[in-house]
Amino acid sequence: MDTPNLSFESRIDLSTLSEAVERIRKQLNKYIIGQDSMIEQLLVAILSNGHVLLEGVPGVAKTLTAKLLAKSVSTDFSRIQFTPDLMPSDVLGTTVFNVQKSEFEFKQGPIFSNLVLIDEINRSPAKTQAALFEVMEERQVSMDGKTYSMALPFIVFATQNPIEHEGTYRLPEAQLDRFLFKIKVDYPSLEDEYRILDNKHLYKNTSETEQIEPVLTAEEIQEYQKKVKEVHIDENLRKYIVQIVHKTRNSNALYLGASPRASIAIMDSSKAYAAIQGRDFVKPEDIKVMLVPVLRHRIILTPEKEMEGIKPEEVIRLLVNSVEIPR
Repeated sequence: MDTPNLSFESRIDLSTLSEAVERIRKQLNKYIIGQDSMIEQLLVAILSNGHVLLEGVPGVAKTLTAKLLAKSVSTDFSRIQFTPDLMPSDVLGTTVFNVQKSEFEFKQGPIFSNLVLIDEINRSPAKTQAALFEVMEERQVSMDGKTYSMALPFIVFATQNPIEHEGTYRLPEAQLDRFLFKIKVDYPSLEDEYRILDNKHLYKNTSETEQIEPVLTAEEIQEYQKKVKEVHIDENLRKYIVQIVHKTRNSNALYLGASPRASIAIMDSSKAYAAIQGRDFVKPEDIKVMLVPVLRHRIILTPEKEMEGIKPEEVIRLLVNSVEIPR
């Protein structure tokens, strides 16, 4: 009796996507040491067409990682340093009078780029932060009755320092919800810090950005984003996501639960994570990996839990363990 052929072919060709991601990862790992999880989540965010909030103390390579990642793709890149005196027009642009044409015209601000790095996003007041609401969600800017669409892909990487609070402005929940991920960047381990010094000594006066070669174009990123949308996720897994998000709204430990936007974010990022692994289908493990970075900034602990020193990540893991994993 012949043995049946149990090999399965991928329904979507993800080989070029996986290869490109691996090339980018290898380039970044030469200079960004001990932050593999951050790099992976940033790559997932790009494929998911989602924005990222990077939170960590100064000196842990938040800004450098965003700059090197932007260098590894052939797209426009701009950096905006948020300061207390920054106005919305400094970010979005403003209408100016053209003397030669005798008419007003819109002068685009630095937000009009493919990859935008916003450094110290919590340094600017609420009115400047609110200027990002429309452009982050709808990829467009409305000014003087006209709408200006962003060139695609359009992704925002924002950084903030969780320690220093003087002269900072807390991000409103509406803006936090527009970030696909909140990535916490920790200190490197002792061994990784040794490697950082070795690398710095090895490359001496060579700039990190000079060594990074572009791997993807804007067109390829959009193509891969479309492929990621086609990754299969079973109905039971979609229900699994909804059950977990619904638990956040009924937990005694939480004052505010996650919105439906969080459910969509978990599904989209799980698809991208599966695609990076070379699979055209989502597994429960993919969802579990994505839960913490998607949910940690979308939930608010009750004052009692905050006083006890409980972290949002702990509550998320407890809620996940209370939901049966579909098989």
